[in-house]
Amino acid sequence: MSAKSPSNLASQKFVDATPLPDNVPKVDEVGATSAPLKSASFFIGTYCKDYNDDFMLCKNENNDPAHCLKEGRKVTRCAIDLIQKLRENCGQQFKEHWQCLENNNHELQKCRKAETALNACALDKLGLKKRIPGVDEQIHEKKNAVFGPDYK
Repeated sequence: MSAKSPSNLASQKFVDATPLPDNVPKVDEVGATSAPLKSASFFIGTYCKDYNDDFMLCKNENNDPAHCLKEGRKVTRCAIDLIQKLRENCGQQFKEHWQCLENNNHELQKCRKAETALNACALDKLGLKKRIPGVDEQIHEKKNAVFGPDYK
């Protein structure tokens, strides 16, 4: 058995050249990996709530993926807009938080210091306050939060 075997994975990025139909609205990709998206996720939920609600209502009406493309594009545009605003107004805090998430396996509790700075900047410059839906006591607002040991 050789130590080096040929890879079955493609060495170049796959790009589907098939154009979308004209009735599908054009929209750019968000252009962010999972860490920046997770960092901005609560703000996206607040900022894009109306578009998200419309999209979910559409999905409940009809399970056909093509049925809700228009609403899905609106959600994507909204997320792009917010991420651009976060980069412009809170660039350093945003970068520090998502890099912390990237380096800590996306565990929010390990990035509370960077998260606090990002939350303060987003509130101050964009008027966005982080709210965890369905929870009365917001963990990120606790002064001396006590975390139990990680049981694996």
